[in-house]
Amino acid sequence: MLLDAAREAAAEAVGCRADELTFTPSGTRAVHTGLAGALAGRRRVGRHLIVSAVEHSSVLHSAEVFEAEGGQVTQVPVERTGAVEVASYASALRPDTALACLQSANHEVGTVQPVAAVAEACRAAGVPLLVDAAQSLGWGRVEGDWSLLTASAHKWGGPSGVGLLVVRKGVRFAAQGAVDERESGRAPGFENLPAIVAAAASLRAVRAEAEQEAVRLRELTARIRARVPESVPDVEVVGDAERRLPGIVTFSCLYVDGETLLHELDREGFSVSSGSSCTSSTLTPSHVLRAMGVLSEGNVRVSLPAGAAERDVERFLEVLPRVVAEVREKLGAPVPVAAVQEDVLVVDALGKRCPIPVIELAKVIGTVPVGGRVRVLSDDEAARLDIPAWCEMRGQEYEGEEKAEKGTAYLVRRVT
Repeated sequence: MLLDAAREAAAEAVGCRADELTFTPSGTRAVHTGLAGALAGRRRVGRHLIVSAVEHSSVLHSAEVFEAEGGQVTQVPVERTGAVEVASYASALRPDTALACLQSANHEVGTVQPVAAVAEACRAAGVPLLVDAAQSLGWGRVEGDWSLLTASAHKWGGPSGVGLLVVRKGVRFAAQGAVDERESGRAPGFENLPAIVAAAASLRAVRAEAEQEAVRLRELTARIRARVPESVPDVEVVGDAERRLPGIVTFSCLYVDGETLLHELDREGFSVSSGSSCTSSTLTPSHVLRAMGVLSEGNVRVSLPAGAAERDVERFLEVLPRVVAEVREKLGAPVPVAAVQEDVLVVDALGKRCPIPVIELAKVIGTVPVGGRVRVLSDDEAARLDIPAWCEMRGQEYEGEEKAEKGTAYLVRRVT
């Protein structure tokens, strides 16, 4: 009875039938089960999968497995705001497309995707659309004629260890792996009943205040978006300014090491996240920031939870300029090894990590005449994203990259 009541409450919040909703051990498991089952159910149609370039890693990892097993995967690019173009997504649909995936809103920058319009294009092509609604479900239902939906309870403040998988009636679906009679055969094993009941109750409670709280948080994040560039030099605020989740705002700071910045903010009492390459053990940029073509170094993601106090936001805005300035001063920049080769200033930044290559470029660009070029040598993967982003921010011309004896050479022409 408790399980049935929780299922009905969750289905009402999602906007689906109770018998279409399955509880899973996590949001990631919901994604993996949903993709595998939908692809298997439509195997006769074809072996083509569509995802956006900014999907959550759980979706992209499932796509990698599918591709390794002989399937074909198309990644739809995004605009600089992080949103897909509907026409671009529609053009990726093919007669052999078995499934299309699109998140409702991005987990790193908060950009809301045009799910309803993409769902309409998929429906016209006869292709089911799976929506990862983990970030947005706590704020409201996902609009549009989607076919499958996944979510995770901890994203709306519920307990960890509970996910949702919705499969609309009429969608061909074949559960993979060993199954039993529980959860329509889609989530074998005994259900975590206390967590499921808590997840449904928390979703109902959050939704009851979502509309009013969204207005309040949207004003606070708008304040951060406006004031950070005013108070901190050399900052790029990323993500769509209008079509975005209420509580997420993301920005990147030039000439700042992301991990150091996070540590210093933590000392001041602020827990924030980062998509910067500097916080990754692989030293590669966030796939979301890379797909958007925005600055990755010194990246900060501020997530305001429900009930976040205005005074805390104000104190963050007061502390941030000083912390960024201190990090920049501590980091400094080594004197670049520069030489002129065929009217090109060469900056050797080999062996130096984010954000040193960009710092060294910025220090020498003023020494070349307008129209002159700088050739930056770097073996840091982040430079491939950050040097073009710096050029766009500074109004300089990025001419591209070329192979070098060691690392990669990035060519920049001084315009101003």
